[in-house]
Amino acid sequence: MPDNVVEWLIEKNDPSIRFFALTSLLGRYLDDPVVREARMAIMENGIVPEILDRQNNDGSWGIPERFYNDKYTGTVWTLLILAEMAADPDDQRIKNACEFIFEHSQESEDGGFSYTQSAKTGAGLSSGVVPCLTGNMVCSLIKLGYLNDDRVQKAIGWITKYQRADDAIEEAPAGSIYDRYEMCWGRHTCHMGVAKALKALAAIPPERRCRENIIKMDELIEYFLKHYIYKKSHDPDVISRPGWLRLGFPLKVLKVLKEYC
Repeated sequence: MPDNVVEWLIEKNDPSIRFFALTSLLGRYLDDPVVREARMAIMENGIVPEILDRQNNDGSWGIPERFYNDKYTGTVWTLLILAEMAADPDDQRIKNACEFIFEHSQESEDGGFSYTQSAKTGAGLSSGVVPCLTGNMVCSLIKLGYLNDDRVQKAIGWITKYQRADDAIEEAPAGSIYDRYEMCWGRHTCHMGVAKALKALAAIPPERRCRENIIKMDELIEYFLKHYIYKKSHDPDVISRPGWLRLGFPLKVLKVLKEYC
């Protein structure tokens, strides 16, 4: 990459871009003083501190129980953007947000993440667990320092056990996990579920991926290769999801959050 491009990327006017350029392009470690300074700047300047200023005392944003349903402003979406912006995992406000998601979105038995919570216990309902949300939360929580947490490991196990990568099979799997939503678990695997599951497993450092992680990643990668990334596997001339060719996240999320803040 040309030196002038690198110099542009590490300018201090956008601390998140600077952080990623230093670590991903220049290979600097997280304990490098320059990298630490960049991460500190993320928490002091720009959209991240504006978002954190609106955080509720319980670690949530907006209406706590609408952590998923308030798209782009609820806690799920806010945590997602904070992870993508490289917010500091050691910041107590970030930890509070993660703990809120664990407490109210994660289903404790299998480890998947739910879009709704139990009115009785406040924990994630098993009937609301969906693959795209689970993938997004696993990825975000890994980026925010929770890879070694047993709850994240359990959620990773949910992905490797339940996430499908089949393609218009004659008979879809049956069982409590698969019988809930046709759009997620019908005869054809949901594109978004595959994308988010792959995103989650890719967030695990290569040296930390177990055999099950690697096998599932290979299945998910093969799924997208079979679909030419965004086309129908059985008719490559047809785009499977036209919206995939339009830039959305994180630009759309940031636009909404800036208006919200």
